[in-house]
Amino acid sequence: MSAFESVLMRSFGRPSGILGWLGGKLMASMNKPCAAWVIGLLDIRAPDRVLEIGFGPGVGIQLLVETAMPAHVDGIDASQEMLKQAAARNAAAIGDGKVNLRLGPVESLPFDNDTFDKILTINSMQIWPDPEAALAEIRRVLKAGGTIALGFTIYSGQKPGGLVERLAAAGFSEERLVETDKAFCVLAVKPHQTLMRPC
Repeated sequence: MSAFESVLMRSFGRPSGILGWLGGKLMASMNKPCAAWVIGLLDIRAPDRVLEIGFGPGVGIQLLVETAMPAHVDGIDASQEMLKQAAARNAAAIGDGKVNLRLGPVESLPFDNDTFDKILTINSMQIWPDPEAALAEIRRVLKAGGTIALGFTIYSGQKPGGLVERLAAAGFSEERLVETDKAFCVLAVKPHQTLMRPC
């Protein structure tokens, strides 16, 4: 990893130290419109339990609570600095028991099978160390019929090409790409298990 890539990773990939603090402040502003758009695409209902992966400074968590109002919001992020910023931004909702934020990797989610109705991530997948393992974990914790949304700004470094195919290969269905001039999102559904017919 070059020195420049190391700086980017400490600022935006796995934010830490003063660069991580600054990166979190920038992400809070830059990612908010994309997060609001992706949340709208998910059509979240009041009974839903929602997970945001790579919640960063917590603006998506805040929008979920204030606008979508699901039954409960969980979040996981690999950065201690982002956990700190997100917890401060969402202190009231955490205190009310509406939000639970955790530190950890997407490749090993600390949740039971079939827990969530909706899962989203904004500008995160492009820095996952093992996207295939991460998608398998997401599929595991998503309920049958539940929806995943992978959202990206045009500045994320992620390209839309191949994402639909990647979700299909991970066992999702109804994959579709939605694009605007400033962002794009791939949505997919965890299919219901089909019963084997007797011979």
